[in-house]
Amino acid sequence: MLQKFGFTQYESQVYEAIFAQKEPLDASSIVNHSNVPKAKIYEVLNRLIDKGIVLTTMHGKKKLYTAVDLQSVILKIKADFEKDIEELNTYKIKRTFTDEHIWTLKDETSIGSNIEQLMAEADSSILFLAWNEKMENYRRLLEQKEKQGVHVEVLSVGGLETSLTNKYALIPMLDKLEPLQLLIVDHAYLLFAGIENDSWKAIKTMSKPIVKAMTDYFYHDIALTQITKKYGDQLLQDEEISKLLARLIY
Repeated sequence: MLQKFGFTQYESQVYEAIFAQKEPLDASSIVNHSNVPKAKIYEVLNRLIDKGIVLTTMHGKKKLYTAVDLQSVILKIKADFEKDIEELNTYKIKRTFTDEHIWTLKDETSIGSNIEQLMAEADSSILFLAWNEKMENYRRLLEQKEKQGVHVEVLSVGGLETSLTNKYALIPMLDKLEPLQLLIVDHAYLLFAGIENDSWKAIKTMSKPIVKAMTDYFYHDIALTQITKKYGDQLLQDEEISKLLARLIY
Protein backbone atom coordinates (compact mmCIF):
# COMPACT_ATOMS: atom_id res chain seq x y z
CA MET A 1 0.00 0.00 0.00
CA LEU A 2 2.85 2.40 0.76
CA GLN A 3 3.99 2.17 -2.85
CA LYS A 4 0.80 4.01 -3.83
CA PHE A 5 2.13 7.01 -1.88
CA GLY A 6 5.61 7.23 -3.39
CA PHE A 7 7.50 4.62 -1.38
CA THR A 8 9.63 2.07 -3.23
CA GLN A 9 9.06 -1.66 -2.95
CA TYR A 10 12.16 -2.08 -0.78
CA GLU A 11 11.09 0.80 1.48
CA SER A 12 7.67 -0.80 1.92
CA GLN A 13 9.19 -4.19 2.71
CA VAL A 14 11.63 -2.77 5.25
CA TYR A 15 8.98 -0.65 7.00
CA GLU A 16 6.60 -3.61 7.25
CA ALA A 17 9.39 -5.90 8.52
CA ILE A 18 10.34 -3.46 11.30
CA PHE A 19 6.77 -2.52 12.20
CA ALA A 20 5.73 -6.18 12.53
CA GLN A 21 8.26 -6.84 15.29
CA LYS A 22 7.73 -5.94 18.94
CA GLU A 23 11.41 -5.22 19.53
CA PRO A 24 13.81 -2.94 17.62
CA LEU A 25 15.87 -4.69 14.95
CA ASP A 26 19.42 -4.35 13.74
CA ALA A 27 20.26 -4.23 10.04
CA SER A 28 21.01 -7.95 9.77
CA SER A 29 17.67 -8.91 11.30
CA ILE A 30 15.87 -6.50 8.99
CA VAL A 31 17.51 -8.18 5.98
CA ASN A 32 16.23 -11.56 7.18
CA HIS A 33 12.67 -10.32 7.82
CA SER A 34 12.30 -8.09 4.75
CA ASN A 35 14.09 -10.07 2.01
CA VAL A 36 15.79 -6.84 0.93
CA PRO A 37 19.37 -7.48 -0.29
CA LYS A 38 22.03 -6.79 2.31
CA ALA A 39 23.84 -4.48 -0.11
CA LYS A 40 20.76 -2.25 -0.24
CA ILE A 41 19.60 -2.30 3.36
CA TYR A 42 21.48 0.73 4.70
CA GLU A 43 20.52 2.86 1.69
CA VAL A 44 16.85 1.95 2.19
CA LEU A 45 16.99 2.51 5.94
CA ASN A 46 18.57 5.95 5.51
CA ARG A 47 15.79 6.97 3.11
CA LEU A 48 13.14 5.84 5.59
CA ILE A 49 14.88 7.75 8.37
CA ASP A 50 14.95 10.87 6.17
CA LYS A 51 11.23 10.42 5.49
CA GLY A 52 10.60 10.27 9.22
CA ILE A 53 8.94 6.86 9.40
CA VAL A 54 11.84 4.85 10.84
CA LEU A 55 13.73 5.79 14.03
CA THR A 56 17.23 4.73 15.00
CA THR A 57 19.27 4.51 18.19
CA MET A 58 22.57 3.05 19.39
CA HIS A 59 22.56 0.03 21.71
CA GLY A 60 26.18 -0.47 22.67
CA LYS A 61 28.03 -0.70 19.40
CA LYS A 62 24.96 -1.84 17.49
CA LYS A 63 22.51 0.45 15.69
CA LEU A 64 18.87 -0.49 16.17
CA TYR A 65 15.82 0.52 14.18
CA THR A 66 12.12 0.83 15.03
CA ALA A 67 9.14 1.93 12.95
CA VAL A 68 6.82 4.87 13.55
CA ASP A 69 3.24 3.81 14.22
CA LEU A 70 1.22 3.33 11.03
CA GLN A 71 -1.38 5.95 12.03
CA SER A 72 1.40 8.52 12.40
CA VAL A 73 2.66 7.56 8.95
CA ILE A 74 -0.83 8.07 7.54
CA LEU A 75 -1.07 11.53 9.12
CA LYS A 76 2.35 12.42 7.72
CA ILE A 77 1.41 11.25 4.22
CA LYS A 78 -1.80 13.26 4.39
CA ALA A 79 -0.02 16.40 5.63
CA ASP A 80 2.69 16.12 2.98
CA PHE A 81 0.07 15.57 0.27
CA GLU A 82 -1.95 18.63 1.33
CA LYS A 83 1.22 20.73 1.43
CA ASP A 84 2.20 19.58 -2.07
CA ILE A 85 -1.31 20.35 -3.38
CA GLU A 86 -1.15 23.84 -1.84
CA GLU A 87 2.22 24.50 -3.51
CA LEU A 88 0.93 23.16 -6.82
CA ASN A 89 -2.09 25.47 -6.65
CA THR A 90 0.18 28.50 -6.36
CA TYR A 91 2.13 27.51 -9.46
CA LYS A 92 0.42 28.92 -12.51
CA ILE A 93 1.31 28.15 -16.11
CA LYS A 94 -0.41 30.17 -18.79
CA ARG A 95 -0.31 28.84 -22.33
CA THR A 96 0.96 31.45 -24.75
CA PHE A 97 0.99 29.34 -27.90
CA THR A 98 -1.65 28.08 -30.29
CA ASP A 99 -2.05 24.31 -30.44
CA GLU A 100 -4.02 23.20 -33.47
CA HIS A 101 -4.16 19.56 -32.39
CA ILE A 102 -7.39 17.93 -31.27
CA TRP A 103 -6.81 16.09 -28.01
CA THR A 104 -9.11 13.37 -26.69
CA LEU A 105 -10.16 12.69 -23.09
CA LYS A 106 -11.93 9.51 -22.01
CA ASP A 107 -12.21 9.72 -18.24
CA GLU A 108 -15.17 11.56 -16.67
CA THR A 109 -13.07 12.78 -13.74
CA SER A 110 -10.36 14.04 -16.08
CA ILE A 111 -12.95 15.83 -18.22
CA GLY A 112 -14.37 17.53 -15.13
CA SER A 113 -10.91 18.58 -13.97
CA ASN A 114 -10.12 20.05 -17.38
CA ILE A 115 -13.38 22.00 -17.43
CA GLU A 116 -12.71 23.40 -13.97
CA GLN A 117 -9.13 24.33 -14.88
CA LEU A 118 -10.15 26.10 -18.09
CA MET A 119 -12.83 28.06 -16.25
CA ALA A 120 -10.44 29.01 -13.45
CA GLU A 121 -7.84 30.31 -15.93
CA ALA A 122 -10.33 32.28 -18.05
CA ASP A 123 -9.28 35.91 -18.59
CA SER A 124 -12.08 37.42 -20.67
CA SER A 125 -14.98 35.08 -21.43
CA ILE A 126 -16.64 31.76 -20.64
CA LEU A 127 -19.36 30.15 -22.74
CA PHE A 128 -20.77 26.98 -21.21
CA LEU A 129 -23.54 24.62 -22.28
CA ALA A 130 -24.43 21.64 -20.11
CA TRP A 131 -27.22 19.70 -18.46
CA ASN A 132 -28.20 21.32 -15.17
CA GLU A 133 -26.81 18.54 -12.93
CA LYS A 134 -23.37 18.97 -14.51
CA MET A 135 -23.52 22.75 -14.58
CA GLU A 136 -24.32 22.84 -10.87
CA ASN A 137 -20.82 21.43 -10.25
CA TYR A 138 -19.30 24.66 -11.62
CA ARG A 139 -21.97 27.20 -10.63
CA ARG A 140 -20.01 28.80 -7.81
CA LEU A 141 -16.86 29.02 -9.93
CA LEU A 142 -18.79 30.61 -12.79
CA GLU A 143 -20.38 33.14 -10.44
CA GLN A 144 -16.95 33.90 -8.98
CA LYS A 145 -15.43 34.45 -12.45
CA GLU A 146 -18.26 36.84 -13.36
CA LYS A 147 -17.57 38.85 -10.20
CA GLN A 148 -13.92 39.04 -11.30
CA GLY A 149 -15.00 40.70 -14.55
CA VAL A 150 -15.07 37.70 -16.87
CA HIS A 151 -17.99 37.68 -19.32
CA VAL A 152 -19.95 34.50 -18.57
CA GLU A 153 -22.83 33.05 -20.60
CA VAL A 154 -24.43 29.71 -19.77
CA LEU A 155 -27.09 27.60 -21.42
CA SER A 156 -28.44 25.09 -18.93
CA VAL A 157 -30.55 22.21 -20.17
CA GLY A 158 -33.26 21.82 -17.55
CA GLY A 159 -32.71 25.21 -15.91
CA LEU A 160 -30.38 26.42 -13.17
CA GLU A 161 -30.75 28.60 -10.08
CA THR A 162 -27.87 31.08 -10.29
CA SER A 163 -26.98 34.74 -9.89
CA LEU A 164 -25.29 34.82 -13.29
CA THR A 165 -26.39 37.70 -15.50
CA ASN A 166 -26.33 35.92 -18.86
CA LYS A 167 -28.15 32.64 -18.24
CA TYR A 168 -30.48 30.72 -20.51
CA ALA A 169 -32.62 27.72 -19.62
CA LEU A 170 -33.57 25.11 -22.20
CA ILE A 171 -36.49 22.83 -21.40
CA PRO A 172 -36.12 19.88 -23.82
CA MET A 173 -38.98 18.93 -26.05
CA LEU A 174 -37.88 15.29 -26.10
CA ASP A 175 -37.68 12.97 -23.08
CA LYS A 176 -34.57 11.03 -24.08
CA LEU A 177 -31.56 13.20 -24.81
CA GLU A 178 -27.89 12.35 -24.57
CA PRO A 179 -26.16 14.87 -22.28
CA LEU A 180 -23.25 16.95 -23.49
CA GLN A 181 -20.94 19.68 -22.25
CA LEU A 182 -19.54 22.50 -24.35
CA LEU A 183 -17.03 24.95 -22.92
CA ILE A 184 -15.38 27.81 -24.81
CA VAL A 185 -12.92 30.00 -22.89
CA ASP A 186 -11.49 33.33 -24.09
CA HIS A 187 -12.67 32.43 -27.63
CA ALA A 188 -9.50 30.33 -27.82
CA TYR A 189 -9.93 27.13 -25.80
CA LEU A 190 -12.60 24.52 -26.52
CA LEU A 191 -13.73 21.39 -24.69
CA PHE A 192 -16.66 19.40 -26.05
CA ALA A 193 -17.83 16.29 -24.17
CA GLY A 194 -20.56 13.75 -24.76
CA ILE A 195 -21.51 10.18 -23.92
CA GLU A 196 -20.46 7.33 -26.16
CA ASN A 197 -21.15 3.69 -25.23
CA ASP A 198 -22.27 4.80 -21.75
CA SER A 199 -18.95 6.58 -21.08
CA TRP A 200 -18.00 10.26 -21.17
CA LYS A 201 -15.56 11.21 -23.92
CA ALA A 202 -14.33 14.63 -24.94
CA ILE A 203 -12.17 16.60 -27.33
CA LYS A 204 -10.03 19.57 -26.34
CA THR A 205 -8.48 21.96 -28.82
CA MET A 206 -7.30 25.47 -29.62
CA SER A 207 -7.96 25.03 -33.34
CA LYS A 208 -9.41 28.38 -34.45
CA PRO A 209 -11.84 27.00 -37.08
CA ILE A 210 -13.28 24.49 -34.61
CA VAL A 211 -13.50 27.05 -31.80
CA LYS A 212 -15.30 29.47 -34.13
CA ALA A 213 -17.70 26.79 -35.40
CA MET A 214 -18.58 25.65 -31.89
CA THR A 215 -19.00 29.25 -30.73
CA ASP A 216 -21.57 29.64 -33.52
CA TYR A 217 -23.13 26.37 -32.36
CA PHE A 218 -23.43 27.76 -28.80
CA TYR A 219 -25.16 30.95 -29.91
CA HIS A 220 -27.25 28.96 -32.37
CA ASP A 221 -28.67 26.98 -29.45
CA ILE A 222 -29.24 30.11 -27.39
CA ALA A 223 -31.13 31.65 -30.30
CA LEU A 224 -33.27 28.53 -30.71
CA THR A 225 -33.87 28.42 -26.95
CA GLN A 226 -35.17 31.99 -26.90
CA ILE A 227 -37.19 31.59 -30.10
CA THR A 228 -38.93 28.41 -28.95
CA LYS A 229 -39.47 29.90 -25.50
CA LYS A 230 -41.36 32.79 -27.06
CA TYR A 231 -42.96 31.14 -30.08
CA GLY A 232 -42.81 27.41 -29.21
CA ASP A 233 -46.53 26.78 -29.28
CA GLN A 234 -46.85 28.28 -32.75
CA LEU A 235 -43.73 26.54 -34.13
CA LEU A 236 -44.77 23.10 -32.92
CA GLN A 237 -48.04 23.42 -34.83
CA ASP A 238 -46.00 23.37 -38.05
CA GLU A 239 -45.14 19.69 -38.71
CA GLU A 240 -42.05 20.46 -40.80
CA ILE A 241 -40.56 22.86 -38.23
CA SER A 242 -41.45 20.49 -35.41
CA LYS A 243 -39.47 17.68 -37.07
CA LEU A 244 -36.50 19.98 -37.64
CA LEU A 245 -36.49 21.06 -34.00
CA ALA A 246 -36.64 17.43 -32.89
CA ARG A 247 -33.43 16.70 -34.86
CA LEU A 248 -31.54 19.48 -33.04
CA ILE A 249 -30.60 19.58 -29.38
CA TYR A 250 -34.28 19.55 -28.50
